[in-house]
Amino acid sequence: MGAAALTLAGRAAAVTGGAGPARPLPLTAVRLRPSDQATAVAVNRRYLLRLEPDRLLHNVRLYAGLPPKAAIYGGWESDTIAGHTLGHYLSALVLAWQQSGDTELRRRADYIVDEIAAAQAKRGTGYVGALGRKTKEGAIVDGEAIFAEIARGEITSGGFDLNGSWSPLYTVHKWLAGLLDVHRAWGNALALAVVEGLAGYIARVFAALTPAQVQTVLGCEYGGLNESYAELYARTGAAEWLRMARLIHDDKVLDPLARGEDRLANLHANTQVPKLIGLARLHEVSGGDPAAARAARTFWEAVVGHHSYVIGGNADREYFTAPDTIAEHITEQTCEHCNTYNMLKLTRQLWAWQPDGALFDYYERAQLNHVMAQQDPATGGFTYMTPLMSGATRDFSTTANDAFWCCVGSGMESHAKHGDSIFWEGADGTFYVNLYTPADADWATRGAQVTLDTRYPFEPEATLTFNRLRRGRFPVALRVPGWASGTAQVTVNGTPVTPVLARGYATVTRAWRAGDRIAITLPLALRLEPAPGDARTVAVLRGPLVLAADLGAAETLWEQADPALVGGDLLAGFVARDPAAAHYATQGVLRPGNRDFVPFYRQYRRRSAVYFRRFDAAEWTRKEAAYTAEQARLRDVAARSVDVMHLGEMQPERDHGLTSAASYPVTYRGRTGRDARSGGWFECTMAVRTGPLLLQASYWGGERPRDFDLLIDNVRIATQHLGNDAPGRFFDVAYPLPEALTRGKRTVRVRVVPHDGSTAGPVFGLRIYTAKPGETV
Repeated sequence: MGAAALTLAGRAAAVTGGAGPARPLPLTAVRLRPSDQATAVAVNRRYLLRLEPDRLLHNVRLYAGLPPKAAIYGGWESDTIAGHTLGHYLSALVLAWQQSGDTELRRRADYIVDEIAAAQAKRGTGYVGALGRKTKEGAIVDGEAIFAEIARGEITSGGFDLNGSWSPLYTVHKWLAGLLDVHRAWGNALALAVVEGLAGYIARVFAALTPAQVQTVLGCEYGGLNESYAELYARTGAAEWLRMARLIHDDKVLDPLARGEDRLANLHANTQVPKLIGLARLHEVSGGDPAAARAARTFWEAVVGHHSYVIGGNADREYFTAPDTIAEHITEQTCEHCNTYNMLKLTRQLWAWQPDGALFDYYERAQLNHVMAQQDPATGGFTYMTPLMSGATRDFSTTANDAFWCCVGSGMESHAKHGDSIFWEGADGTFYVNLYTPADADWATRGAQVTLDTRYPFEPEATLTFNRLRRGRFPVALRVPGWASGTAQVTVNGTPVTPVLARGYATVTRAWRAGDRIAITLPLALRLEPAPGDARTVAVLRGPLVLAADLGAAETLWEQADPALVGGDLLAGFVARDPAAAHYATQGVLRPGNRDFVPFYRQYRRRSAVYFRRFDAAEWTRKEAAYTAEQARLRDVAARSVDVMHLGEMQPERDHGLTSAASYPVTYRGRTGRDARSGGWFECTMAVRTGPLLLQASYWGGERPRDFDLLIDNVRIATQHLGNDAPGRFFDVAYPLPEALTRGKRTVRVRVVPHDGSTAGPVFGLRIYTAKPGETV
């Protein structure tokens, strides 16, 4: 990304307070016409109807002392975060009903509200929930007890664990958000009553805490809990909810943002985004909070401009990396969907305060290339990550309903509302078209019925027709993406006009009447876009579409080197095969061979390459020589190897007698490994022989700081510190083995132990090999 944020930052004015000068047309007033987005909505609706509310309500009834009506679901719903899906499901039912008008969706939402209210009444404390907590014996029980402990000051808080429960306030937020959505959509008063009861219960817990204890509690992920309290204040006017919205403020993260500072590196990404949505809502409902507004805008500009991948997603292994280091983190664990789901919410808020096309340039990029890639249209499944590493495949949730990750929840919402941001109206009467998604809509303010007809982004033209309209003079503003460089062509009733171009829009003001048509044509030329901070790592785009090299079916392993672009005029080496499908092919500029390039988001069950290193011919020759030398080194080490341990793989770990505690297998950038958390360890048996030996361990070069020991038969031979040692690549460290520890032995036990409060590894493989004379590393 980068371009959108830079453009916005260059022309942003002071953020205004209040509800903002623009608002979207209600989702109930918009109906999608045939398109991939319309297909996604239909597939998602079938998915929502496939789920069984009583299974999602299992713990709600069980923990309230009521008999469950159906078995609990598996995956995360059988863990202590149980219930988070139910909150998302309520919101998704509301959105899908608004988008489709299907009354069964509304009936289900009302049924769930009734069931939650009955459980809340049975408990009698205001609390109601499905979240659990884990006992010392490993059993999962009702999680309500943690709140009494917290109120007494007995707080054990980690990034995702609070008194033995997995992010409980995150789950509370999902419930409050879902119930508030039901109340807003059709005035279900019971939903609001349940919210007030649960919100009051949580408020009483916080009221018992000191400011320092509040910050300790907020050290555990809490979603957008501040947003729910701000929204509850907006609905009721009760000052207690505004006080809570202000109290739920993570000082460590949010204060630097209010000062305009980007300190996001090494923070869990989706833990942060909802906090800023909450601050933005607090700014809106409180009559203006400049610090909150400044923090929200700083965050958006930092994430979009310096922490986002070309598809609009962000984070690697769920964490922000240092600014402008995207090229070092192109892995199979990029772009958690929840992050983008929330970034799009924040984008809508900022745009409503002050319409600027650059905000929707990002929105379009992320919705089209990330959100649309996140759903499998064949099954309705969702991805957790959308991997951008060359040759990686997407891992979708299945029809067995055995996942219920957070991104299943945000996915069912995202694909329920593809019509919610197409059309907007300004307080000054402007009719905005922000997304070129084919749709029909009713614009109540003007008594209008409009149609947006287009095959964009596959074809360049979009036409807005006023089928019905109360005649009058007003502006129509069509977004001109930044990549179009102001070259859009606009016609009214087929006649070219000269629009006013400002803040990313082509605006035509005239007396409009029924039957009028305004059309825009955007240039859909190919272009290269560098990764933030690395001009030599590029992606290929056509208009808003990210194109990917097609590397074959997901079932076929990809074992070749990452494709690279070689030459001077790289775009001259792309030939259109089917422009109407954005289908191209390379001729002579891609190594190791030519490939077809197609829209990335449609690569559901295919392997792709999205980012490419670019070289001129001389550079490529040198790279090939370096690659040959590295292969020779690896062959030499392999020839001297005594034993190799492929950590993270079941059979090698079994063969080497691996034992562990608080240790987990990992996969990263196509390599398997294993880590050990604080208090844990892992250990395996490896063969040795007489003579000088080296123990080689492989690490990822971009790890956050950590320290751990390596031991041979319980004797420490090395302490390893990792801390961004070799950004963007794996590296090996060879440790000399004292001959006294191997003499007369055929095997040794290799043990890896983290220091207190630290993590060991991950270690991506161990190797023992013979040392050459004088070789120590």
